[in-house]
Amino acid sequence: MAEVNTGDGGGGHGKHDKKRAKKASTRIDMTPMVDLAFLLLTFFVLTSTFNKAKTMEINFPAKPKSEKERMKINNALTFILTREGKDEKEDGIYYYYGEFYGPNNKDGKPATAYTKTDFSKEGLHKLLLDRNKPTIDALDALEEKYKKKEIADTTYKRLALKEKGKKEALTVLIKADDKAVYKNIIDAIDELNICNVGKYAIVDMGQGELDILNAVKKK
Repeated sequence: MAEVNTGDGGGGHGKHDKKRAKKASTRIDMTPMVDLAFLLLTFFVLTSTFNKAKTMEINFPAKPKSEKERMKINNALTFILTREGKDEKEDGIYYYYGEFYGPNNKDGKPATAYTKTDFSKEGLHKLLLDRNKPTIDALDALEEKYKKKEIADTTYKRLALKEKGKKEALTVLIKADDKAVYKNIIDAIDELNICNVGKYAIVDMGQGELDILNAVKKK
């Protein structure tokens, strides 16, 4: 609150003395304003939502017991990420389906051929939608039941996770050479989540896969 102090020395003492104007001093009490500032500060601190750390779940497969043990793959799609071009500034993404077979392998299988794609809507996105169509159709049917309130929210989430984790559901393996950038790996994982791929993992690239990749990039 404001106070005005007038003081006592303004008038003259004699009969004919000239009276002088009284000087007023103003003092503002800042206590209420400080209290209000602290109340507002406390209010905003208590009602604010703090940013949560953004994390991404990434699966890494268990290491085989021996180096000669071959990883059994069921309905797997493997993506190989790299950088290419004259200055190696272009995104390179190749893929193959099923198990990998190198040249002159002991199984007598043809060498695995890589197919090139990109991060466009008609590239990686369309490929995942086509390969993961059975799971996507099953999830759409569950979502329709949920919208009609035929199943509860917890039941919908449980059944959705079950569909994504089925043995016949699409499995995606992501591999990258030493020239790939983290952004491409994150973009690939984001696309997997958008296309409802529930089984994916980041795996080390084998020497045979790297040799074929280098040969393909030179063409």
